[in-house]
Amino acid sequence: MEFADLDLNKIYTYADYYKWKFEERVELIKGRIFKMSPAPNRRHQEVSAFIHVAIYNHLKGSKCKAYSAPFDVRLPRKSKDDKDILTVLQPDICVIYDESKLDDKGCIGAPDIVVEILSPGNNAKEMRNKYEVYEEAGVKEYWIVSPQDETFLVYTLTNGSYTPSRTMTTGDVVSSSVIPGFSLDLSQLFSK
Repeated sequence: MEFADLDLNKIYTYADYYKWKFEERVELIKGRIFKMSPAPNRRHQEVSAFIHVAIYNHLKGSKCKAYSAPFDVRLPRKSKDDKDILTVLQPDICVIYDESKLDDKGCIGAPDIVVEILSPGNNAKEMRNKYEVYEEAGVKEYWIVSPQDETFLVYTLTNGSYTPSRTMTTGDVVSSSVIPGFSLDLSQLFSK
């Protein structure tokens, strides 16, 4: 099967997604296919690596795990059966405290933290849909990083709804309510 063979108006499940072997990278959001941007640019990868290494090093020795893309995060609504899962995302980085959510295919259930690093190819519809599914699934913190604008925004789940931080940039230090003692110096993150 080729990507061109897919009906973009159809609702797909993780069972469908898992069988696809074409080169294009896609995500499913509520059963709809979203084609991912081409391979991220160098700056995106540098920012991703910096954040992932900082989190990984902070968590070393704990049961909490951090993963970077490509890594499937399946967000079930009805059941955990592949044929019932309509949302499969590949966040740039995710942090998972509950080891029971991890299997050989990735993560099934809401990670504690999801990090999305914006690329020029990200569109508003995609970002709005991701925000909604992460909030509905119960992702405790949703970080959005823009290497182009050198900004960092943290959405924290409070009583089932996201509360945004102020927009942070060079000179600010990001901390997390989910990872005790963790901090990220944005001057270092965004240094060229």
